Amino acid sequence: MVAKNPFSDLFGRSPIKPLQHHIEVVQKCALLTVDLFDAVFAGNRDEVQEQINRIFEVESEADQIKNDLREHLPKSLLMPIDRRDLLEILNLQDAIADTAQDIAAIVQLRRFEVPEELQQPFMLLVRRSIDACNQCSLIINELDELVATGFRGRTSDVVHEMIAELNKIESDADNLGNDLSRELFRHDATMSPVSLMLTFRVVELIGGMADYAEMVGNRLRLVLAR
Repeated sequence: MVAKNPFSDLFGRSPIKPLQHHIEVVQKCALLTVDLFDAVFAGNRDEVQEQINRIFEVESEADQIKNDLREHLPKSLLMPIDRRDLLEILNLQDAIADTAQDIAAIVQLRRFEVPEELQQPFMLLVRRSIDACNQCSLIINELDELVATGFRGRTSDVVHEMIAELNKIESDADNLGNDLSRELFRHDATMSPVSLMLTFRVVELIGGMADYAEMVGNRLRLVLAR
């Protein structure tokens, strides 16, 4: 008896469900960065390592879903979405989880320090970037309804509005990141060059999660315009 592939149940007759499952796992991976930096600023090294391990574990799960979807994706789909668009959306979603993993890797590499007065604006940036990832997930969860309606009608209008909101959230994250970077420059005399460089890199990566989330929305906007 041939063992049944558990992915086939998830895949069904459409790649939309596994794509939605993928963004759900990606969203979970990104959200773990909040717990990571809460532990960092609390000075709890054991919890920091626990969150790092969880991020790596969930990112690996996202990779497995991505690889399974690519492997099982037909060359042509009898649905109003191009295979290349779907793969591009998948890759952009996955980049969010990859970026969360990159953040965790830097924190693991060296004791991560942020001046106490900058920790609150730092967490504002983290949470606003997570807002972008959450909004991206909400948008992707509308895909099955979009497919059912041929990417037209009220659902299409709602998704356009959701994408516009995602753009606004990403812009907010950009502004928070720029403000934080300017403040970091003012601490160049009190932070070691290596700590300063790594902090700037982490700030860039946190904003990168919001950037990739916005790219998912923008790609879907192109699909809706066709």
